[in-house]
Order: sequence, then C-alpha cells, then structure tokens
Amino acid sequence: MRIALTIAGSDPSGGAGVQADLKTFAAHGVYGLSVITAVTAQNTTGVTGFAALSSDFVASQIETIVSDIRPDAAKTGMLANAAIVEAVAAAVTDLEIPLLVVDPVMIAKSGDALVDDEAVEAMKTELLRRALVVTPNIPEAETLSGMTIRSDADRRAAAREIHALGAGAVLIKGGHLESAEIVDLLYDGHRFLEFAVERVAGRATHGTGCTFAAALAARLALGSALDEAVAGAQHYVAGAIRHAPNLGRGHGPMNHFWNKEL
Repeated sequence: MRIALTIAGSDPSGGAGVQADLKTFAAHGVYGLSVITAVTAQNTTGVTGFAALSSDFVASQIETIVSDIRPDAAKTGMLANAAIVEAVAAAVTDLEIPLLVVDPVMIAKSGDALVDDEAVEAMKTELLRRALVVTPNIPEAETLSGMTIRSDADRRAAAREIHALGAGAVLIKGGHLESAEIVDLLYDGHRFLEFAVERVAGRATHGTGCTFAAALAARLALGSALDEAVAGAQHYVAGAIRHAPNLGRGHGPMNHFWNKEL
C-alpha cells in the first residue's frame, strides 16, 4: 500500500485540515499518516481561536513516525509560526521526505488569519525550496510573490516570482477569479499548463485547498506524474463539492468519499 503524510492543523468540523487530508488519502486508497501542528476552534462559519503546538513537538512527531513508516509523498497545511515552518523544513531535508506538496495555508475560508507574517517569510526562505510543488490560491500567491493579481498575465508573472523562491513547480489555483470555469495554472520553470474545470455552484467550499493538496499528494504517492495528478485532484475536488452533504450554517464541508472508484 502506498503511504502519504500530512503535516497540518486540526479542524474539529472535519472539513479541512488533517481530518480532510486523511479522508482524501483514504478515498484514494492511500494509507494516511498525520502530524498535527495546531489545534483550532472552528466550524463552517469561522475560526474562533487556535493553539499552535511547539516546534520541537512537531519535529518529534515527524521524526517518530517517519523512522517507522516511510511516506511515498507528503503535504503541508497550516504552519502557524516561523518556528514550526523551520522545523518542518529541516525535517523534510534531514529525513529525506519525498514529493512534498506545500499548501501555503494563510487564511481560512471565513477570512480568519491562520499564520503570522514571520511564518510567511519562513515559508518563502526555508520551505518552498524543499517543495516539489506549491499550491497557492490567488490571495496566497499575491502574498508570496508581492504582486497584485488581476489578470492571467499577472498570474503568470506571480508564478515566475514564486518559482524563483525555489519550488520545483507552482500551481496557482483559479477559484478566486471571476469565471464560469476554474482554471488552475501550473508552472514548472519551463512551461505553463492550464487545467480547466466547470465551476460548481454552492457554499460547500470549506477545505477545498486542503483537499486539493491532499489529493495531489495521494496521486503522487500512487505514481502519477505531476500534470496527471493535478488534473485528477481537480476532478476529485469538483466531485466532492458537487456531492456535498449540506452541513453547517456557513461554508459547508465537501463529501470526500463521493467516488471510491477512482
């Protein structure tokens, strides 16, 4: 069985974070390992608070599990402060964790901040250069690149800026752009590839970024090439939104098990 590791925060609503990642891994037939970086108090309407674990304990979790069970791919999510980012980056290198997907989680769907400014700088200097691919949405790409993105040309320029920080590839998601289709843009330092999918209407968008990155990691663990993994992850997330269970009063969760015949 192939194995994937998530290093992320906990979401008690089950729609995002480690909980969403493990569901996504399971839906892909991949065995999931998890390292928790923070616990949050949140539901579908917002985040009321969070507590970050110590960076030493995050590192201890990673070292303990990887020394026993080796992942075939990994992804990061909420890394609340610079010390945690640095600890994760060091562990990825020291333990030779392969095929790292960095989801640069910064703001919850409700608009609540989940990281501080120092953590963002640590991502840029320490973590991105260890990533096979980084998967920012438009606001996250603006923060990482220092650019305003209003057009496709802006997005391509931002992808180049983020790639220059050291990531193997940059996937800037298109969900925040006004369009009938969601077009995700992949840049590997040599070429741009676009991946389009019909936008699914509705409010069941809690955890879409976490779920996309987890699906990407799962498919990489299964041996897919990066472009194939992106297309498959995009299809999976669209289906999960389309088959959402209609829970909660805000941005509801998706159905991570909408299609077990992947």
